[in-house]
Amino acid sequence: MNPAFFSRIVFPAVLVFLVPVVAFSAWAANYDIVIRNGRLIDGSGNPWLYADVGIKNGKIVKIGKIDPKSAKRSIDAKGMAVAPGFIDLHTHTDMPILADGNGESAVRQGVTLDVIGESSTVAPLKGGVLEEYKEEQKRRSGVDVDWTTLEGYFRRLKKKGASINIASSVSPQQVRKVVIGFEDRPATPKEIEEMKKLIARAMEQGAVNVSTAFTGGGYKYADEMIAMAKVAAQYGAYYGTHIGGEGAQTNEELAKAIRIAEETGIPVHIYHIKVRGKDNFGKVKEVIKKIEEARARGLDITANQYPYTAMQHPWHRLFPAWVQSLPRKEAVARLKDRAFRDKIKSDHEFPEYISEHGGWEGIVGTVFNNPKNKSYEGKTILEIAKIRGQSDPAETCFDLIVEEGAFVPGVHHTMSEDDVKYVMQIPWVSIASDGSALNLKAPGKPHPRSFGTNPRVLGKYVREEKVLSLEDAVRKMTSMPAQLLGLKDRGLLREGYWADVVVFDPKTVADTATYEKPHQYPRGIPYVLVNGSIVIDNGNHTGARPGKIIYGPGKRDAKPLVKQAKANPS
Repeated sequence: MNPAFFSRIVFPAVLVFLVPVVAFSAWAANYDIVIRNGRLIDGSGNPWLYADVGIKNGKIVKIGKIDPKSAKRSIDAKGMAVAPGFIDLHTHTDMPILADGNGESAVRQGVTLDVIGESSTVAPLKGGVLEEYKEEQKRRSGVDVDWTTLEGYFRRLKKKGASINIASSVSPQQVRKVVIGFEDRPATPKEIEEMKKLIARAMEQGAVNVSTAFTGGGYKYADEMIAMAKVAAQYGAYYGTHIGGEGAQTNEELAKAIRIAEETGIPVHIYHIKVRGKDNFGKVKEVIKKIEEARARGLDITANQYPYTAMQHPWHRLFPAWVQSLPRKEAVARLKDRAFRDKIKSDHEFPEYISEHGGWEGIVGTVFNNPKNKSYEGKTILEIAKIRGQSDPAETCFDLIVEEGAFVPGVHHTMSEDDVKYVMQIPWVSIASDGSALNLKAPGKPHPRSFGTNPRVLGKYVREEKVLSLEDAVRKMTSMPAQLLGLKDRGLLREGYWADVVVFDPKTVADTATYEKPHQYPRGIPYVLVNGSIVIDNGNHTGARPGKIIYGPGKRDAKPLVKQAKANPS
């Protein structure tokens, strides 16, 4: 046979076989990762369903039946739940994530986005506020603060890299101190204008909300707060707030939060809603009722909660409001004076706050830097007083602060388990830790919420006690916080959304951190993806840092709003 003729016959035949091979090779690269055989809990609150998840270039590109051979990596989630990454609306991760970008105690819980900041935020910083902030952060986390704006902090974080996404608040109370210092007086009209400009600048640089913490008698100067909230509202941000002492002042501070919603139209989100102090157990139902009434009037008010009966913050919150308003360094120095101590002890707020924090028998010191005090970590002030042979625990408290040269971090056992369960079932209450993204080397004995908030809900309150359904618990950790943040591409398992995904075992997921031994990661969460990258792989941290800055709505179109804010000085 003529070889040329043979080649004319065979060559097309070879093409017939080659085309499918080439097509298959292209098809085989359709996905970077496929998560298959899992029960999808999509974050909406709907019942779970079986489906595979295909991920490419950081995003979810397909939900349905997917051939595992079509992906570079296949994760078999048989027997597991597959959910959106959890969003924590209330954290203090700002410095820990700069100290250690792996954010292990957060991401190992399935958390893929932390919102940082409350009464103290990473910006703005200036003057005495800057110096105090620099000193405190260096002492607490070893971070050298080299920025003064939110944009500067974000640049530093991007350079460091993070395993989770980060969004930031801006504190109106901090803005106030930047403008007028630590003086306790009303701001002038000119100063209020300067405060509004600083809020506008933070919104333009990406802040997602204004974030306040009422302490003592609360924020005295409502006109200033309303003016700043109005600017934030123009940018589409929300107003986050810690409502006072959550004891005797709860009604007063709740009324202020509702007033902000009424006068500005801004969405209001209440941090770790609760009441504290044995005398107040059960009164949280009255708080919920008042918020329900406000919501019925059309006010957008929501809240979050952590699933524990103890809270955490430094001991300065034990003191009367006038002490809390002083520069920290000055307050610590003045505690050496007998007259200053006696003035504190004679103020009616002092015993009131001690009671609301669980009494001397419920207030724990968690971190001591002075070597001679290290053995006190994890002990109550009453226990320490007995060890030191002091009859008055208040004097023990004062002495320890002076010896440490700073207000001691504390855990305070002061809430009711029944109240925790009641609040958890309220539809508009999300789950948030009020903790930080830590590692196993974190000093002292921090609150276990930093290591176990989300798995504690999934294990204790869903599987064991059936306070929530699994689907509703996931909704409270995903789509609900995403809705408040205004995110259009996170918080749900949807095609086109960023692939923030957690794979967990509903039968075994649980927190292991305790108050006595908090440095323990949870179990039952073998895989966590952030922006399509595997950060937790079969229970191990990969070292990946694919986290992004999540900017607020004002970041995209700020200039017209700035002009509007300046034109409306109310």
